[in-house]
Amino acid sequence: MSRNYKFHNPNGLYFVSFAVVEWLDVFTRKEYKDILVESLNYCQNEKGMKIITWCIMTNHVHLIFRSTEGIKTRITFRRFHTIYK
Repeated sequence: MSRNYKFHNPNGLYFVSFAVVEWLDVFTRKEYKDILVESLNYCQNEKGMKIITWCIMTNHVHLIFRSTEGIKTRITFRRFHTIYK
């Protein structure tokens, strides 16, 4: 995942896209998709991420989100990102 995301507007919507290492098709398996969806739900319910929409492809993910009031967007995204480090 890139470390170059810049979040300038704290109230803005952001589109991020990230891929599996070496573009492996891991999300063809339901159990891996379920883990990702559970993580997104956790971040939405517990970490201040408001998810507008998402799309899980076989080897990458697209996500449009913003932070809830009072939480910096970079912190919200980092909370999601650190789950997978």
